[in-house]
Amino acid sequence: MPIPKQIAYNKAKAELGKKLFSEPMLSKDGSVSCASCHSLSGSGANKTQYSFGVDGQQTATNASTVLNSAFNFSYFYNGRADTLKQQIKDSITKEDGLESSMDEVVSKIQNSAYAVEFSNIYEDGVTPQNVVEVIAEFEKALITPNSKFDRFLRGDDTALNAQEKRGYKEFVSTGCVYCHNGVNMGGNMYQKMGVFEPYESEKMASSRFDVTKRERDKNVYKVPSLRNIALTAPYFHDGSVKTLKEAIIKMREHQLGVTKKVKSTANIEAFLKTLTGDTPAILKGDK
Repeated sequence: MPIPKQIAYNKAKAELGKKLFSEPMLSKDGSVSCASCHSLSGSGANKTQYSFGVDGQQTATNASTVLNSAFNFSYFYNGRADTLKQQIKDSITKEDGLESSMDEVVSKIQNSAYAVEFSNIYEDGVTPQNVVEVIAEFEKALITPNSKFDRFLRGDDTALNAQEKRGYKEFVSTGCVYCHNGVNMGGNMYQKMGVFEPYESEKMASSRFDVTKRERDKNVYKVPSLRNIALTAPYFHDGSVKTLKEAIIKMREHQLGVTKKVKSTANIEAFLKTLTGDTPAILKGDK
């Protein structure tokens, strides 16, 4: 499914949320913001293997892109948040996030110029719910439509060249599409990392098991979106893979049991590069 060209959201709330997304005041010590791990200047993710929070604390996972996150069915690799709002609150309050509390955040905002902006939107002004809502509204607006593949899905057969079309067919026939499908080409199911070949990480990232406590959910993670994948290196939940080509090879090995060298790698890589969409309108200042 193509990413919609537009999505409905409250522009006043989103513009305020945009400011707070990059506001380090929301963190415990004023040192980091949401944008510290989710860069808005390119991929919506992080170029480092792991993210760093308050006091330079290193996380155990690579930061997922925040672009097109409104289309995901859950949030964080272990799926511990069901909604954008829950994801934002969790990111503000958890130790591997901004390590603050909603009461602290509200107090800081009430004593800042942002308080007036909240009063212009909400009758009750600055509240924990309203803080979370404006940031969620901003994240909702971060869609990247009009990729080459989107134009192809809408009927423009010339949007993809011959190699990219071969890559799309091989993406489907190889089995990649079983997990990477839907509007976000991922983000809509959980899957074990290492279906055919066990996958080892240098850190034990929190998996679905930590949420459900079911034995079968060990090493199970939310399938990430492939949208803008050419921009979001390093790859995998542990950020251990540096190139898109290597990611394709390792996915084929660990998830599909294909260990021999195949010629389709270059074609699939070419196809994946067609998933890069336009910069979100709200980041360009478009209304």
